[in-house]
Amino acid sequence: MSYQNILVPTDGSQRSRRAAALAAKLAAKCGAHLTSLYIVPEGVPTLFSGGKLYGSGVISAATRDAIRKTTAEAIEGVEREARKAGVRHASIRTRAPAPWQAIVRAARSEKCDLIVMATHGRSGLAALGSQTMKTVAHSPVPVLVCR
Repeated sequence: MSYQNILVPTDGSQRSRRAAALAAKLAAKCGAHLTSLYIVPEGVPTLFSGGKLYGSGVISAATRDAIRKTTAEAIEGVEREARKAGVRHASIRTRAPAPWQAIVRAARSEKCDLIVMATHGRSGLAALGSQTMKTVAHSPVPVLVCR
């Protein structure tokens, strides 16, 4: 099977950087290009937010700057892997209340034929909210999950 456009959702974590490296190598072998996706979750931070940065119209300028910096660093990580592998790269930055929905939407709108993404490897109750599991369940294309 030969892929043309591989979607790489990234949060900038070490696991997502490893997934991007694998996706870039696969893209080079297939003659595909990479499309990276960074999603800023929308919502109100709560005690259970896990330290994530949220996109909202009421956040401070300092928080918006931190989100921009985090986004740029995550996208640049995928760009570096694409350059190393000699493949073309495009990027998408978006906000969404549920990241898995943004991933599925991007796969459709960008005509991606594979999604390569990381999982944080949680199990039990912690895995119930897994964006990876929801992406796999709803994706219109194959999903390669890197652990």
